[in-house]
Amino acid sequence: MSAPSRFDRGHTDDLMSFLTASPSPYHAVATAAERLEKAGFRQVAETDAWDGTSGGKYVLRGGAIVAWYVPEGTAPHTPFRIIGAHTDSPNLRVKPLPDTGAHGWRQVAVEIYGGPLLNSWLDRDLGLSGRLTLRDGSTRLVDIGRPLLRVPQLAIHLDRAVNTDGLKLDKQRHIQPIWGLGGDVRDGDLIAFLEEESGLSAGEVTGWDLMVHSIEPPAYLGRDEELLAGPRMDNLLSVHAGTAALAAVATNGPTLPYIPVLAAFDHEENGSQSDTGADGPLLGTVLERSVFARGGSYEDRARAFAGTVCLSSDTGHAVHPNYAERHDPTHHPRVNGGPILKVNVNNRYATDGSGRAVFAAACEKAGVPFQSFVSNNSMPCGTTIGPITAARHGIRTVDIGVAILSMHSARELSGADDPYLLANALVAFLEG
Repeated sequence: MSAPSRFDRGHTDDLMSFLTASPSPYHAVATAAERLEKAGFRQVAETDAWDGTSGGKYVLRGGAIVAWYVPEGTAPHTPFRIIGAHTDSPNLRVKPLPDTGAHGWRQVAVEIYGGPLLNSWLDRDLGLSGRLTLRDGSTRLVDIGRPLLRVPQLAIHLDRAVNTDGLKLDKQRHIQPIWGLGGDVRDGDLIAFLEEESGLSAGEVTGWDLMVHSIEPPAYLGRDEELLAGPRMDNLLSVHAGTAALAAVATNGPTLPYIPVLAAFDHEENGSQSDTGADGPLLGTVLERSVFARGGSYEDRARAFAGTVCLSSDTGHAVHPNYAERHDPTHHPRVNGGPILKVNVNNRYATDGSGRAVFAAACEKAGVPFQSFVSNNSMPCGTTIGPITAARHGIRTVDIGVAILSMHSARELSGADDPYLLANALVAFLEG
């Protein structure tokens, strides 16, 4: 019998459902939008004129969502409180000509997206998901959630030195998954299969954005179920927490001093330079249009941005028990120790002293402990949407997150209580 948690596991149970329902960025934003709709939010089209009415609204574009809640009587110069996150994860993505194979095996041609731990995709049952674009220009989500593909590892008998010299994988030759048998590989087979699975007519699909995903569901792990194992926690854990926090403050906080915002971007894992990435204009455009729709001027926009704060929420590194020397000797974030404040003086993270004070106040208000993270000086530091958001929009940004192990693996590991702690800190931040 597992020991009871110190915290309510309902949030983490819900996170597990969110991860399962979101095998691709397109599914993630659709799932988030569905939850916001239940909290009273409504979608607005970027091509329509916007009005200045109060309430919750959101914009969907590809694999990105920006949602905000305007309290009744909000002045045009009211600052925003933003939770920033990203919807994409490193994985294998289907090429434009997907049908390939050799020696009687049918395979799917894939391209490496982001910086995945390639070995974590070996010998794993994989599904296929993403977005299909139809001849009429509309899109259709697809999720083949059963065992469909597999990247088989070479047997040790044919690679005797693998356990001494290390596994060496060529990204082009060794990562193409198999999905069947047959000597005659025909162009269009995979897309024809997806059309049939989706109830579409032959030839109806003219474009696609497809990726593979592990079909193993999230699960509690350990003697006392203190841990959570699952896919895409970098960074759907933050997207889920931000969605829950925004819905909560919109329901409970009609007199908020700030306008709470969730901005979940695509393409963080490959640099954020796209129309749906943090380095694109989406967030700034939405915030400006919100100011102007409420009768504001450029001066109101400048005042609002000057008082705005963004929490860039992304996963970070928990101290690894087998590789503790890779971490800074005085900064060892632990799972279930609360969210982490990420600092890098070379601006790979956007946190400074004033930002730390904002986050510390939110955690104190929520009764949530937090930890500090800084990289070992001998190791290059990763980065997030934080510095991009700060530089592009001129708004104060703080980098935070949840400490995990196995980052960029097909299956990552976090503490089971940390998602709940993060969500509570985000609620307190949005409430101001």
